Amino acid sequence: MSDTYYEFGTAADRWNRAQMFFEAKEYMTAARILEGLVEEVPEQVSPRLLLARTYYHSARLGKAEAELRAVLELDPVEHYARLMLGRTLERQGRGAEAAGHLRMAAAFSGDFDSGPGLTSTGGPAGT
Repeated sequence: MSDTYYEFGTAADRWNRAQMFFEAKEYMTAARILEGLVEEVPEQVSPRLLLARTYYHSARLGKAEAELRAVLELDPVEHYARLMLGRTLERQGRGAEAAGHLRMAAAFSGDFDSGPGLTSTGGPAGT
């Protein structure tokens, strides 16, 4: 990382700064800060999830996918990561692969009606 002011400070300072840049839609800057945090604390889900979101919003979909898969290795029932992975795969034209992740995200969040191909009873559509 370069020696810029926003990469200094405690992990908490950098986390707050990364969130500020993310909210300001400065995704590349937020990603630079978060990449350092993820290196420092690879077992924590929150920095990885926000890093995946920065990659998604800056159209670095391969990197977003890799971070989301890492999040799901750490926490397989993290429904937002599951949803984001589904959306990321859709944006890459991988709808069939995305569908399973989207259904799981809906199930984890308790929203059985919104999963692709599901009815309000949670069963397959058309039954």
